[in-house]
Amino acid sequence: MSSVVGTSFYLRTLRRPFPVTRRFFEYVGGLTLLFRDSLSYLVRLRFRPREAVRQGAFLIVSSLPIILLTSGFTGLVISLETAVSAVQYGFSQIIGGSVAFGVVRELGPMLTGIVFAGRAGAAITAQLGSMVVTEQIEALESMGASPTRVLVVPRLLACVVGMPMLTVFADIIAVYGGYYMAWLRVHLPPPTYWLSVQQFVTFADFEKGLLKAAIFGVLIALVACHEGLRTEGGAEGVGKVTTQAVVTAIILIFGLNFALSYVLFP
Repeated sequence: MSSVVGTSFYLRTLRRPFPVTRRFFEYVGGLTLLFRDSLSYLVRLRFRPREAVRQGAFLIVSSLPIILLTSGFTGLVISLETAVSAVQYGFSQIIGGSVAFGVVRELGPMLTGIVFAGRAGAAITAQLGSMVVTEQIEALESMGASPTRVLVVPRLLACVVGMPMLTVFADIIAVYGGYYMAWLRVHLPPPTYWLSVQQFVTFADFEKGLLKAAIFGVLIALVACHEGLRTEGGAEGVGKVTTQAVVTAIILIFGLNFALSYVLFP
């Protein structure tokens, strides 16, 4: 009897991971199909450029102040933590390089992606979720229009273009924030700081950081649109999918950032 109970316990234990695994692959499959359909419309130029520009202006402008504040304080903190120790041990010439190196390669794209997911990703999910709840999506389909072409593609294009643009601003503000803190805390001469930046960071690092930002933009747009289009349960459902979209996008950004850093910066 005990052996039968033990065997059934182990069978239940083995079955538990499979629903989670199935849901994971279903989610990834949904994102992949959405990206495939969106890419087919993009390649054939079957989207409304005016709507893409409108979405880009809304998403970029609304996210810019938060990203500038986040990146500015990030540069200040990095410089604050490294400036005093570097001067004490005689390595003041690496302060600017350490700030710029960490920002351009990692923190700039990643923090921009996280903030963009929280601001723009949530807005996209809420917009599409509200359209699903009010049956506007069904109205589009009844008129023969594809929701992917009309709604997803402009937002995807806006995120892909907007994320690198925002990352450029984030990198600049963070590096200048590091310079201000180094000058304020240890009175580091400007030529020393900027020469260190030039020695530690190459244009290839900057390009790879922007590539990461563009990929994060694709990820945020796909997750936000996918969650918004599968909204259920009225206004409460809109809130749930909005929260889920932001959390999922942030987690995927962290994981994808590691994978991209492993590949791009061997």
